[in-house]
Amino acid sequence: MPLGLKRGTVQLEPHDKQWDEAAIQTIRKLKSILGDDAIDIQHIGSTAIPAIKAKPVIDIVVGVTDFERIMLHNEQLQKEGIFYRGSDVEYQILYVMGDMEKDIRTHHIHVVKWNGTEWKNYIHFRDCLNANENIALQYDRVKEELESKYADDRVAYTNGKQEMIDIILNGK
Repeated sequence: MPLGLKRGTVQLEPHDKQWDEAAIQTIRKLKSILGDDAIDIQHIGSTAIPAIKAKPVIDIVVGVTDFERIMLHNEQLQKEGIFYRGSDVEYQILYVMGDMEKDIRTHHIHVVKWNGTEWKNYIHFRDCLNANENIALQYDRVKEELESKYADDRVAYTNGKQEMIDIILNGK
Protein backbone atom coordinates (compact mmCIF):
# COMPACT_ATOMS: atom_id res chain seq x y z
CA MET A 1 0.00 0.00 0.00
CA PRO A 2 1.48 3.33 -0.97
CA LEU A 3 1.72 6.01 1.65
CA GLY A 4 -1.08 8.57 1.63
CA LEU A 5 -4.83 8.93 1.77
CA LYS A 6 -7.33 11.34 0.27
CA ARG A 7 -8.12 14.03 2.83
CA GLY A 8 -11.30 13.30 4.77
CA THR A 9 -11.34 9.56 4.11
CA VAL A 10 -10.55 6.59 6.35
CA GLN A 11 -8.87 3.39 5.19
CA LEU A 12 -6.99 1.24 7.68
CA GLU A 13 -4.05 -0.87 6.55
CA PRO A 14 -1.94 -3.50 8.35
CA HIS A 15 1.30 -2.10 9.78
CA ASP A 16 3.96 -1.52 7.13
CA LYS A 17 7.65 -1.38 8.10
CA GLN A 18 8.10 1.31 5.42
CA TRP A 19 6.12 3.68 7.67
CA ASP A 20 8.96 3.60 10.20
CA GLU A 21 11.51 4.47 7.49
CA ALA A 22 9.29 7.25 6.11
CA ALA A 23 9.02 8.69 9.63
CA ILE A 24 12.80 8.53 10.16
CA GLN A 25 13.43 10.33 6.86
CA THR A 26 10.85 13.03 7.68
CA ILE A 27 12.26 13.54 11.17
CA ARG A 28 15.75 13.89 9.68
CA LYS A 29 14.46 16.49 7.19
CA LEU A 30 12.63 18.43 9.92
CA LYS A 31 15.69 18.45 12.19
CA SER A 32 17.85 19.80 9.36
CA ILE A 33 15.39 22.65 8.70
CA LEU A 34 14.26 23.50 12.25
CA GLY A 35 17.59 22.99 14.02
CA ASP A 36 17.55 24.04 17.66
CA ASP A 37 14.05 25.52 17.32
CA ALA A 38 12.74 21.95 17.67
CA ILE A 39 13.54 20.43 21.08
CA ASP A 40 12.46 16.91 20.07
CA ILE A 41 10.74 15.25 17.08
CA GLN A 42 9.07 11.82 17.30
CA HIS A 43 6.95 9.41 15.26
CA ILE A 44 3.51 9.08 16.88
CA GLY A 45 0.04 7.86 16.04
CA SER A 46 -1.05 4.44 14.87
CA THR A 47 1.69 4.14 12.24
CA ALA A 48 4.13 4.06 15.19
CA ILE A 49 2.34 1.07 16.76
CA PRO A 50 3.22 -2.20 14.96
CA ALA A 51 0.45 -4.27 16.60
CA ILE A 52 -2.43 -2.33 15.02
CA LYS A 53 -3.78 -1.15 11.70
CA ALA A 54 -3.47 2.49 10.71
CA LYS A 55 -4.40 4.97 8.05
CA PRO A 56 -1.31 5.15 5.78
CA VAL A 57 -0.55 8.69 6.97
CA ILE A 58 2.54 9.27 9.13
CA ASP A 59 2.02 11.36 12.27
CA ILE A 60 5.00 13.27 13.61
CA VAL A 61 5.08 15.47 16.71
CA VAL A 62 7.53 18.36 16.97
CA GLY A 63 8.13 19.70 20.46
CA VAL A 64 9.00 23.40 20.63
CA THR A 65 9.29 26.17 23.20
CA ASP A 66 8.23 28.96 20.82
CA PHE A 67 5.66 28.64 18.02
CA GLU A 68 6.79 31.93 16.48
CA ARG A 69 10.31 30.58 15.87
CA ILE A 70 8.86 27.62 13.94
CA MET A 71 6.77 29.95 11.77
CA LEU A 72 10.02 31.59 10.61
CA HIS A 73 10.83 28.32 8.81
CA ASN A 74 7.60 28.15 6.76
CA GLU A 75 9.24 29.17 3.47
CA GLN A 76 12.01 26.57 3.80
CA LEU A 77 9.54 23.91 4.95
CA GLN A 78 7.34 24.58 1.92
CA LYS A 79 10.34 24.22 -0.41
CA GLU A 80 10.76 20.73 1.09
CA GLY A 81 7.09 19.83 0.54
CA ILE A 82 5.94 20.54 4.10
CA PHE A 83 2.92 22.84 4.02
CA TYR A 84 1.58 25.01 6.85
CA ARG A 85 -2.10 24.28 7.53
CA GLY A 86 -2.78 26.45 10.56
CA SER A 87 -3.76 25.90 14.15
CA ASP A 88 -7.39 24.78 14.18
CA VAL A 89 -6.58 22.61 17.22
CA GLU A 90 -5.76 24.67 20.31
CA TYR A 91 -2.09 24.65 21.37
CA GLN A 92 -1.01 23.05 18.07
CA ILE A 93 0.22 24.03 14.64
CA LEU A 94 -0.37 21.58 11.80
CA TYR A 95 1.81 20.99 8.75
CA VAL A 96 1.03 18.42 6.06
CA MET A 97 2.90 16.59 3.32
CA GLY A 98 1.50 14.83 0.28
CA ASP A 99 0.05 15.55 -3.15
CA MET A 100 -1.78 18.82 -2.57
CA GLU A 101 -3.28 18.89 -6.10
CA LYS A 102 -4.89 15.46 -5.62
CA ASP A 103 -5.79 16.30 -1.99
CA ILE A 104 -3.75 13.31 -0.73
CA ARG A 105 -1.99 13.53 2.63
CA THR A 106 1.02 11.37 3.47
CA HIS A 107 2.12 13.08 6.70
CA HIS A 108 0.57 15.14 9.48
CA ILE A 109 3.15 17.09 11.47
CA HIS A 110 1.85 18.38 14.80
CA VAL A 111 3.86 21.18 16.39
CA VAL A 112 3.19 21.45 20.13
CA LYS A 113 4.81 22.84 23.25
CA TRP A 114 7.57 20.47 24.28
CA ASN A 115 6.73 18.65 27.51
CA GLY A 116 3.28 20.28 27.57
CA THR A 117 0.01 18.37 27.87
CA GLU A 118 -0.31 17.67 24.13
CA TRP A 119 3.30 16.45 23.88
CA LYS A 120 2.90 14.18 26.90
CA ASN A 121 -0.42 12.81 25.60
CA TYR A 122 1.01 11.94 22.17
CA ILE A 123 4.06 10.21 23.63
CA HIS A 124 2.19 8.46 26.47
CA PHE A 125 -0.50 7.14 24.13
CA ARG A 126 2.03 5.68 21.68
CA ASP A 127 4.18 4.20 24.45
CA CYS A 128 1.17 2.76 26.29
CA LEU A 129 -0.13 0.96 23.19
CA ASN A 130 3.33 -0.34 22.29
CA ALA A 131 3.78 -1.69 25.83
CA ASN A 132 0.28 -3.22 26.18
CA GLU A 133 -0.79 -5.34 23.23
CA ASN A 134 -4.24 -6.09 24.75
CA ILE A 135 -5.03 -2.39 25.01
CA ALA A 136 -3.64 -1.83 21.51
CA LEU A 137 -5.90 -4.56 20.10
CA GLN A 138 -8.95 -3.10 21.90
CA TYR A 139 -8.16 0.26 20.32
CA ASP A 140 -7.70 -1.46 16.95
CA ARG A 141 -11.18 -3.03 17.20
CA VAL A 142 -12.72 0.39 17.94
CA LYS A 143 -10.94 1.85 14.92
CA GLU A 144 -12.12 -0.97 12.64
CA GLU A 145 -15.74 -0.53 13.78
CA LEU A 146 -15.53 3.20 13.15
CA GLU A 147 -13.87 2.67 9.75
CA SER A 148 -16.81 0.50 8.63
CA LYS A 149 -19.27 3.28 9.62
CA TYR A 150 -17.30 6.39 8.64
CA ALA A 151 -15.01 5.55 5.70
CA ASP A 152 -15.89 8.91 4.09
CA ASP A 153 -16.16 10.99 7.26
CA ARG A 154 -12.81 11.33 8.97
CA VAL A 155 -14.16 13.85 11.48
CA ALA A 156 -16.77 11.36 12.75
CA TYR A 157 -14.13 8.60 12.76
CA THR A 158 -11.74 10.76 14.78
CA ASN A 159 -14.46 11.87 17.20
CA GLY A 160 -15.51 8.25 17.66
CA LYS A 161 -12.01 7.26 18.83
CA GLN A 162 -11.85 10.00 21.46
CA GLU A 163 -13.57 8.10 24.29
CA MET A 164 -11.14 5.19 23.98
CA ILE A 165 -8.18 7.59 23.71
CA ASP A 166 -9.31 9.38 26.89
CA ILE A 167 -9.63 6.06 28.75
CA ILE A 168 -6.10 5.09 27.70
CA LEU A 169 -4.63 8.49 28.58
CA ASN A 170 -6.35 8.48 31.97
CA GLY A 171 -5.08 4.96 32.72
CA LYS A 172 -8.53 3.53 33.43
